[in-house]
Amino acid sequence: MLAADLAVQSLGPGTGTVFLVLLLTIGLMLTIGASSTLTVQAAVSALYLVAVAAPQGGGLVPFRFVDALIGGAVALAASQLMVARDPLGPLVAEARRTYGDLADLLDRIDRALADADEEAARAALDRAREVDGCVDRFRVAVQACSESLRLRVRKRRHLDQVAEVEATCHQLDYAVRNIRVLARNGVTLTRLGTPAPPELGEAIRALGEAVRAAADALSTDLGGHSDADRHAERADHAALEAVRLAARMLRTDPPLPLIMIVGQIRATAIDLLRGVGVDDAAVLGRVDEALGLPNTCAAGRIPVDG
Repeated sequence: MLAADLAVQSLGPGTGTVFLVLLLTIGLMLTIGASSTLTVQAAVSALYLVAVAAPQGGGLVPFRFVDALIGGAVALAASQLMVARDPLGPLVAEARRTYGDLADLLDRIDRALADADEEAARAALDRAREVDGCVDRFRVAVQACSESLRLRVRKRRHLDQVAEVEATCHQLDYAVRNIRVLARNGVTLTRLGTPAPPELGEAIRALGEAVRAAADALSTDLGGHSDADRHAERADHAALEAVRLAARMLRTDPPLPLIMIVGQIRATAIDLLRGVGVDDAAVLGRVDEALGLPNTCAAGRIPVDG
């Protein structure tokens, strides 16, 4: 704001002044690493001062800059008071909500396949498409938490944790896409009129348990609790158990939709394991071993896989 005032006083209002002020404002925001939202807000404020609220009569208006400083200080203080007690609290709540929605979706798919109910399977597919919005809210919560922590010197030690959560959010996004494909094949399976094997329900329920355990691992880790590793091990065990149960269905001659579902269980297990911090180089080998395939990673040949 002060730069805008000085630019108007030196150059006078005009197109050149507008471009200069925008260049200086955006350049400063990018230099200090401000978010895109903050950069846009600063640019709009500067543009307003130059193009709309330029001082009349050629005199400097210092009170406007003082007012801006007071307003910014009040806003900053209010934001710090809101996150003073638990700056990670909103992120933890959103993480639990997102993982909970995903686990509930798996429960819906399980019930629909167990009853061979095509209408329920379609409803589960519709719900799977809605879960994308849950992941988007989770991603926004991660960004908001990161911006809040950058303004709190004593809390900046949590920034590395939030960066890890951001990586987990990407893996969760992949898992949601895999489960949406699983739900679509579930609809096709119900159309065939073939009863779902009992292993399918067991595998989906194990996958749901892995999702819930991953939520516990993430939440307890952000909360600084010592049992985060225990929950991560639960997620690890449940995800691999889901793959082992799914592998049993391949021993017969399953229909194509069932084969596709097995593939999506495998892919979801991989994303969940990566999300809880399992070594990326070991994930594929362990999951393929659970599926009954050779562990090519153990032999030093890591295949390309999403």
